[in-house]
Amino acid sequence: MMKTALPKIVFATNNEHKLEEARALCSGALEILSLSDINCHDDIPETADTLEGNALIKARWVKERYGFDCFADDTGLMVDALDGAPGVYSARYAGPGCTPADNIRLLLKEMEGKNERTAHFATVIALTLNGEEHLFKGSVDGEIATEPHGTAGFGYDPIFIASETGKAFAEMSPDAKNAISHRGRAMRKFIDFLIH
Repeated sequence: MMKTALPKIVFATNNEHKLEEARALCSGALEILSLSDINCHDDIPETADTLEGNALIKARWVKERYGFDCFADDTGLMVDALDGAPGVYSARYAGPGCTPADNIRLLLKEMEGKNERTAHFATVIALTLNGEEHLFKGSVDGEIATEPHGTAGFGYDPIFIASETGKAFAEMSPDAKNAISHRGRAMRKFIDFLIH
């Protein structure tokens, strides 16, 4: 029996961790191409002030310049005590060229002395497909730890304690994290849409 080729789609990200997560979530359903797979080495701007806006900018960029149907995501960590910050600026919270460790240090400093530590992660995926655009959203509730925990994951995972598990994302296996994470939830909606 011949194996049928999986549908291919480009993921507009330069974040290797996001690419790995998406490929794990889509395993057997889709073949995900990276930007480097299509020879796109552009520094795609993220100039919108919403997650939806940034995701759409990236998906449209690839479709318009490279001709591929594409999906892109934008993710934010919204901390209630900081009026929703870092939000859309989560990746560059500590300034241009900052590392995830810089972002975590700044966030923990901003949270010093605050008893209200509730937060949520949100992901929006934008898809350009056959001339149409679609959005898929996922979120997870939790709180900000007072210090980092665990060594897995990336970004704010060491200080985000998921309400459903009572553990930091960085203390969970990739499968356990993907089962409840904001990106996992958005990706499952996205995959269901594509394969049904």
